[in-house]
Amino acid sequence: MSKNIYLDYASTTPVDPRVVKAMLPFFSKKFGNTMSLHSFGQEAQQVLEESRIVVADLMKAEPNEIVFTGSATESNNLALKGIAFANKSKGKHIIISSIEHDCIIESSKWLEKQGFEITKLPVDQYGLINPEDIKKSIKKETILVSIIHGSNEIGTIQPIEQIGKICREKGVCFHTDASQSFGKIPIDVKKMNIDLLSASSHKMYGPKGIACLFVKEGTKIEPILHGGGQELRLRSSTINVSGIVGFAQACRICQKEIQKEGKKMIKLRDKLISVVLKKIPNSYLNGHPKKRLPNNANFRFDFIEGESIVIQLDLLGIAVSTGSACSSAKLEPSHVLLATGLKHEQAHGSLRVSLGRWTTKKDINYFLKVLPLIIKKLRKISPFKKND
Repeated sequence: MSKNIYLDYASTTPVDPRVVKAMLPFFSKKFGNTMSLHSFGQEAQQVLEESRIVVADLMKAEPNEIVFTGSATESNNLALKGIAFANKSKGKHIIISSIEHDCIIESSKWLEKQGFEITKLPVDQYGLINPEDIKKSIKKETILVSIIHGSNEIGTIQPIEQIGKICREKGVCFHTDASQSFGKIPIDVKKMNIDLLSASSHKMYGPKGIACLFVKEGTKIEPILHGGGQELRLRSSTINVSGIVGFAQACRICQKEIQKEGKKMIKLRDKLISVVLKKIPNSYLNGHPKKRLPNNANFRFDFIEGESIVIQLDLLGIAVSTGSACSSAKLEPSHVLLATGLKHEQAHGSLRVSLGRWTTKKDINYFLKVLPLIIKKLRKISPFKKND
């Protein structure tokens, strides 16, 4: 009997009903433009600044260091291109990792065409960066280091505080893409020596179309959108007040529930990993066994392709993904998995299972019941292995 089980929270999350409730008045009753001088506009401006305080508080930043954007992709583009063009007189060298999200990779490629030099650092088999590699790669012309916090694919968490310390000592700006980690694990931008941080609402039970970039006070950065000068003159566009209200409410909820939710996720995730590796022959965990996001489990299975598993699970009412959900329709092996040393055929056999606020023990038990049957069925017809 088919179910309706969502295990793709890393791709996007449903909006929490408490968030929807907070947003509703700002669609039709409190709809002012923050740039207007009349009472409608001033009401919108006030709630904007109140929301800025809430979002800043969750990452231990100052409110005037939060720039609201339309997506994590925009935040990452603003971080890389904004820092690059504001500091090109100092140098044109930028360091990233080989497992960054596509928007960091593509922004870097674009900057290369503009004359910037990009160093892409390798990772180990678990997807971890060696901080010493960063220290060795920084040179006089280096203006930015950008390293993802928690991998959107394999869940590996990088030693951000250590990397940030190296950058701070070398006088190099440090950015981290925290789209997957913000709201799931504690973040303190001061303690972690972070100069810029990208976060996204729809990854933490808020609405789509709203995100933010933390920009440490005093950081030299250029806008990439020009216009009316909204958002601290760094991001021109009419303010998405309802979206920002939703983002802030999602942050309030995370502030209260992050520890309890994290423990629940880890318990379910660890059971999931343990049973899959025990029950299914030739199955492996991608990413670090311990240093990983609380809701992420990424597997690979020999002799079959991830797309086939995703389709078979979907027929049974279970939603998961293979590779990066942003680009899994490409049917190309994940650059993240290849960076960890996997062969193409191994990377193609990957499955990302990501848990969330409404994942239950019953959901996981059902998934664990049907997955071994699907793997066995697919291996029987697999062209990659001779049938026994």
